[in-house]
Amino acid sequence: MSPSNIVTIRELSKEYRQGEIDVVALNNISLDIAQGEFLTLMGPSGSGKSTLLHIIAGIDRPTKGICRVQDIDVTKLNESGLADWRNQNVGFVFQTFNLIPVLTAFENVELPLLLTRLSAKRRREQVKTALELVGLADRSKHLPRQLSGGQEQRVAIARALVTDPKLIVADEPTGNLDSSSAQEALSILQLLSKQIGKTVIMVTHDPKAAAFGSRSIHLEKGELTN
Repeated sequence: MSPSNIVTIRELSKEYRQGEIDVVALNNISLDIAQGEFLTLMGPSGSGKSTLLHIIAGIDRPTKGICRVQDIDVTKLNESGLADWRNQNVGFVFQTFNLIPVLTAFENVELPLLLTRLSAKRRREQVKTALELVGLADRSKHLPRQLSGGQEQRVAIARALVTDPKLIVADEPTGNLDSSSAQEALSILQLLSKQIGKTVIMVTHDPKAAAFGSRSIHLEKGELTN
């Protein structure tokens, strides 16, 4: 693995069994992703882009091949080791915001930190910093229903950031947002990559969203097309 790469993938394949049919989601993918890159994964529905994202993030496992993230082959970790690795190294942003309705923005962002040994004071400091980064320090006491969709997604981004992971993965993060809110969320992800050095990997079908990234790759029927 090159020191400049955070992700190294070699000959990665994923197959699912549906009844008596084997479905190939990924076919022999090899890919390098540099530290600090904002990579967008594009392709039609069923092309394998979300499957690839989930394997990189340790949510799914490949049928064969290597996926090294920060020099750890995540395909070799057991379930407990994989869960610990995800909590420490990956921040997740999804199309649905997945905020807890009865918790404030502050409390939602704090949730991942409750799995750590940080003191309450240190947790408060990290939550405050994360909310400031997404421009919502003044909304910390608001419940999700008191926020716009764009603000909810920015809270979700703050939650992804709060543990200070090296890798942020985003699966169609603008799918439920209007154009203005989408641009705000994408600008934050771009800032995280360009100015803070986070590696961002985003699945999208929208060329306008992909334009915020530093590089795009396309998948078709489980294979890289470029």
